[in-house]
Amino acid sequence: MREISAIEAWKQKYPESIVLASSVDAAGLPNIISLGWSMCTSFIPPMVAISIGKTRYSHKLISEGKEFVFAYPGEDMEKEVLYCGTHSGQDVNKFKELGLIAIPAKRVRPPLIDRCIVNMECKVVGQLDTGDHTIFVGEIVASYISDEKKRRLYNLGNEKFGGL
Repeated sequence: MREISAIEAWKQKYPESIVLASSVDAAGLPNIISLGWSMCTSFIPPMVAISIGKTRYSHKLISEGKEFVFAYPGEDMEKEVLYCGTHSGQDVNKFKELGLIAIPAKRVRPPLIDRCIVNMECKVVGQLDTGDHTIFVGEIVASYISDEKKRRLYNLGNEKFGGL
């Protein structure tokens, strides 16, 4: 083996899971962010974790609101995932720009994201400062699955995406 930088080593991680997370501002306007860093953390109680850069608008919204919706996009949502990962909710309404429907959640303020395979309403129960990112741990308080049978969208690396 030869030694390489951590950045170069990370390039070997693909395929990488992609999730979308919705949040809301104080006025209730929704936002969506695309994330590559997420994981399940507990079955009992059910929890997930997402890692968000501190400079991101969603970081501010989740830090303040203490809630998010965690969603798995289908393979038909590549355009939406790319847009949500390259545009700031401070500047645009991503739901409106993409023609996505914000479905009211039952137990949190952020909306569910239509066309996603799974949506999970989460309340933040912990967060960890990890340098330039924060890991938000959310307890899943409600979850939903689409009636459509679709494959999940994954990042395959080199700006390529596909369903698995």
